[in-house]
Amino acid sequence: QTKTSIALLYDEVSENAYDIRLKLTKEVLTIQKQDVVCVSGSDHSANHRTVTLRRQPVGGLGLSIKGGAEHKVPVVISKIFKDQAADQTGMLFIGDAIIQVNGINVESATHEEVVHLLRNAGDEVTITVQYLREAPSFLKLPLGSPGPSSDHSSGASSPLFDSGLHLNGNSTNTAPSSPSSPIANEPKYEKRWLDTLSVPLSMARISRYKAGTDKLRSNAFEVLALDGVSTGILQFYTAQESADWLRAISTNISDLTLQNMKMANKCCSPSEQVVHMGWVNERLEGTDSSQLYKFKFLALKGSSFYIFSTPPVSTLDWVRAEKIYNLCEVLFKIHKLWLADDYWLQANLYLGIHQDFDLEDQRPYCFSVMVGHGKSHYFNVELGSELAVWEKSFQRAIFLEVQRTGSKTYMCSWQGDTLCFTVDFALGFTCFDSKTKNVLWRFKFSQLKGSSDDGKTRVKLLFQNLDTKQIETKELEFQDLTAVLHCIHSFIAAKVASVDPVFIDSQSIARKYMYSN
Repeated sequence: QTKTSIALLYDEVSENAYDIRLKLTKEVLTIQKQDVVCVSGSDHSANHRTVTLRRQPVGGLGLSIKGGAEHKVPVVISKIFKDQAADQTGMLFIGDAIIQVNGINVESATHEEVVHLLRNAGDEVTITVQYLREAPSFLKLPLGSPGPSSDHSSGASSPLFDSGLHLNGNSTNTAPSSPSSPIANEPKYEKRWLDTLSVPLSMARISRYKAGTDKLRSNAFEVLALDGVSTGILQFYTAQESADWLRAISTNISDLTLQNMKMANKCCSPSEQVVHMGWVNERLEGTDSSQLYKFKFLALKGSSFYIFSTPPVSTLDWVRAEKIYNLCEVLFKIHKLWLADDYWLQANLYLGIHQDFDLEDQRPYCFSVMVGHGKSHYFNVELGSELAVWEKSFQRAIFLEVQRTGSKTYMCSWQGDTLCFTVDFALGFTCFDSKTKNVLWRFKFSQLKGSSDDGKTRVKLLFQNLDTKQIETKELEFQDLTAVLHCIHSFIAAKVASVDPVFIDSQSIARKYMYSN
């Protein structure tokens, strides 16, 4: 199913916007611009058309013009009046820029100079025109349906004056002249929407923000293809239209990503399947106060969480990730959602690890992934629906990895002894001597009643003795305490999910607060 709509293409350099038509299919977003094409007869180059108009006693030349050098735009035909001189030629269109009048070049002429020339050009006026494909939207030219006779003004007001040349000029001839009509062998022209850029949506990304900043564009976004080709900034007339297009394009990108994942998974063993992948923005912690964001491509595959600068397209690309983390040792945390009534929800899960971020940035739909040694990555996505998918995907990928791994053992120490600490999906926690392998203590997950740590290397685990009901404190020191705490969290969450999946779903912050437009 193809979706089409009229929109604007905004040029940040000139600060002008141009009328375009968008065409969306499952795999491609196409930008179309209007142009005049020769549809029959010998084409004297559709770029330049030379037309002779015979001024009529009633109706004059039958057109209006707008623009001029003082506005940094050519003089263009802004209205064509039905059944009058310009209309009868079948060769002139709203949006045609006037290049010559009776052989005089007017490309750098002001509005008044062109009006004066046309009014005093006699009964036969020969004009050369070229269709202005990028007519700035401030000209307020009606788009109409293609074809000269149907191109009538929408009555939209413009800051530029419309000079009507349908009034009588200085005509020397008072007898009615023969109408300006197309001659049999003259070429025929039509105004049509022509494809100017096609952006493939496979692995494409969308940005609603001005590059690298927190400034959200109003009713506008850009789409960037995998090879970096950009649509430019697509501007919409209403917030609703912008939201509809954002969702439609995003849905098609997601569907294609799903296809790519299925293809990749055919070549992977069951333990190396891709659970989810897609584009995000990562906040770069700079030395200065400006918060810059950079596009990153994330993937959850097998036992690992990958961060790429460009998507992996071949099996070899997977080793080229910027960062790779073990899924058992990461912690997913949602930071911010934008609710329907426009207030921020600070959504902080109780994780037992209190690491607050500076949440001053203005982007909604943020999440962080905490990794070993107290480090973390802070991400943002464009839509609330994407945030919900990432939350669910991280859960699923972590639970699958816990069940596959079964247990994880870490070296630790206490009071000079080198010990081993094992987190086991079936047995819970075990601590044993690394040399003799003698088990020092063992507790089930359900016996863990609390924990505290010094934020560096040392943790206290509080277990309840099943017989005495007394709390027993076990202290241990780890080289990478954060990774161990994340691992404990992952195993307990996976255990809960295996016993009570509904409970895990009920804890989903993104899905709980997702609003439907």
